[in-house]
Amino acid sequence: MKKISENKAFGGTQEVYSHFSKSNDCEMTFGVFLPEEASNNKVPILWYLSGLTCTHENAMTKSGAQVWAAEQGIALIFPDTSPRGDKIPDDQSFDLGQGAGFYVNATNDPWSKNFNMWDYITNELPELVFNNLSLDENRQSIMGHSMGGHGALTMAFTFPKTYRSVSAFSPITNPTKSDWGIKQFTAYLGEDQVKWQDYDASLLMRKNGFPGPILIDQGSADQFWDLLRPNAISEAMIEKKQAGLYRIQEGYDHSYFFISSFMEDHISFHAEALYR
Repeated sequence: MKKISENKAFGGTQEVYSHFSKSNDCEMTFGVFLPEEASNNKVPILWYLSGLTCTHENAMTKSGAQVWAAEQGIALIFPDTSPRGDKIPDDQSFDLGQGAGFYVNATNDPWSKNFNMWDYITNELPELVFNNLSLDENRQSIMGHSMGGHGALTMAFTFPKTYRSVSAFSPITNPTKSDWGIKQFTAYLGEDQVKWQDYDASLLMRKNGFPGPILIDQGSADQFWDLLRPNAISEAMIEKKQAGLYRIQEGYDHSYFFISSFMEDHISFHAEALYR
């Protein structure tokens, strides 16, 4: 880990690191907020997965999450959304390639060498930060926005023993039936739609459910409503008789104004699970 920056924030520190990722075969960058308590003890960790076009910086600078994490004594990890670099495959469209890793392990060329964000988030990056920072690997939760909400939900539903709680803002909930999913899964995973099912939160909800608390916030004025397919996850939760809180927030859109408006709720929600 090479430290790029460190800034004092709310009694703790906001740090940014880079490192070489074996999963993605390139240099990766991520942000870490460590509350004041991390100077003396290992603290619980909340992963934040960002959406399309974002880097590690978007939530780090726009969400206002640090003030609430500091209050609760929780560390925040802000990973990037994809591998990056001149030698990394890319696409001219904003929703494929760099900035659009979709939190999958790609199996198709030219993506398979570098686009392995599933392994990076669930295995490589956790091992790195737990070996180098004052973090409690037995107390983890995960959240995300849009594409990152898709990543957070699918990872939590796949690894329920890893994450104590999961939340999402405006998640892509049914990518196997949405243009935000079909296009990317075809490119990254190929035509065999059976492979896609492991990365669909609504299908995984019906199959696995989740033993911990769930919170999903969706804005009623979200301009990407049809691409996100919010009805798919709500219907899946009802069919599974899954305990959880699904909220439609009147008048809110897809932006970070929406996220920052309800970030305190989400941090408090995870704190209750992490300190239970």
